Amino acid sequence: MVRIGPMASPESELDRRKLMAGLGAAALAPVWPARALAQGRSSSPALAASLALKAAPERLKWRPDGPETSAWGLSGSDLSSRRGATAEVSIGNGLQVPLALHWRGVDGNNATEPLLARPPIAAGASEAFRLTFRHAGTFLCDPGLLGDGQAQPSRSKPLLVLESETIPVDRDEVLLIEEWRLRPDGTAIAPGLDAKDTKPLYTLNGQTSFELTALRNQRLRLRFINGSQRTVVALKLENHEVRVMAIDGQPAEPFPARNGALVLAPGSRIDAFVDTATTASIVLHDGKEAHTIGKLTISGSLERRAPLLPAPPLPSNGLPAQLDLKNAQRFDLALGAPPDWARPADFKAAATPAFRARAGRVVVLALTNRAAIATVFHLHGHHFRLLDRLDDGWKPFWLDTLAIEPGQTQRIAFLAEYSGRWLIESVATDWAAPRLVRWYAVE
Repeated sequence: MVRIGPMASPESELDRRKLMAGLGAAALAPVWPARALAQGRSSSPALAASLALKAAPERLKWRPDGPETSAWGLSGSDLSSRRGATAEVSIGNGLQVPLALHWRGVDGNNATEPLLARPPIAAGASEAFRLTFRHAGTFLCDPGLLGDGQAQPSRSKPLLVLESETIPVDRDEVLLIEEWRLRPDGTAIAPGLDAKDTKPLYTLNGQTSFELTALRNQRLRLRFINGSQRTVVALKLENHEVRVMAIDGQPAEPFPARNGALVLAPGSRIDAFVDTATTASIVLHDGKEAHTIGKLTISGSLERRAPLLPAPPLPSNGLPAQLDLKNAQRFDLALGAPPDWARPADFKAAATPAFRARAGRVVVLALTNRAAIATVFHLHGHHFRLLDRLDDGWKPFWLDTLAIEPGQTQRIAFLAEYSGRWLIESVATDWAAPRLVRWYAVE
């Protein structure tokens, strides 16, 4: 496991190797619980919903005296629903380029799978479809699948699916981190382009210095989302214990993050509970330097009749408590190795799949990163367990995204529960690196 030292100021030191080390286990805690959380299915009735989005250009200005820059964003409905609901979704493409949306972390919706079941939305066109939310959690509507090398960078939009049960917190807040690469004139470039002569800028909820105001002794559910396109980041809320409750939208056995620091690969999400104590900085480290991107400000105190007790686990989403590794189908997969991988704009649905799995079987993938830098793997359609080195157990959380160091092999396992054709993604952690895709079948 990586040990992330205290990040008390922007001058704190954390080199890229230390940041990346141990990301196979999410670099979150010193000791993992011995058992996985027992899972059960919810019987709550489905709730209908209507979500309307439009992709359109927007102008951004982070400082009153600074220059404006352009980006492509998603406006319209706040994306929230409840577990078991089926939403009627409508999307208009107000851009001059095709749009492919990925509902990151929303499992089992094969009819919305980009590039396979659903082609990109043409410029000026619109479409409507139904989307079922089988699981509660923190997810992401990601328009960046075709974003490499475009005229403008694109912005993702958080998607919250609420539990049917009441969660014992006082506040529920989203903290979306975004990464920008700015030219000397202040304009931002899209990923997949040469970032020479640019400087990184990180924003929290669209601001360079976001302030979250709370009362002392409040319990906050903070939904951290790494909306950056290429960079693994470490986040620290100073002088607080940060208790991890869910990763990539799926409940985990609660555990304290080491030194209060969370590590998120691009597109990853972590739900954490924080009991507020004092005003504190929110510090981001990108492996090169620290950036203070926000502040928790205490404006008063909440009186309680009794002290706060440790929070129980979040309600299960019904993923299996056990995986049959002995009888699993096993496949080796080299990440980003040509000619099998293609850029999304060049992807052909008729290409040979990376593997074919039988519905209802457990699949074990051996993922090898042969690149010279860390590479991020993302699985569509299913969540997976990260296996122990001896392949005799797994970490007690589910993931849909995993960063793998150069030269390493990590093994993951998932139940092939949802039939259909699904994408897999691979992208190196360099701004100019291309996003690459393949697909797999569950039959």
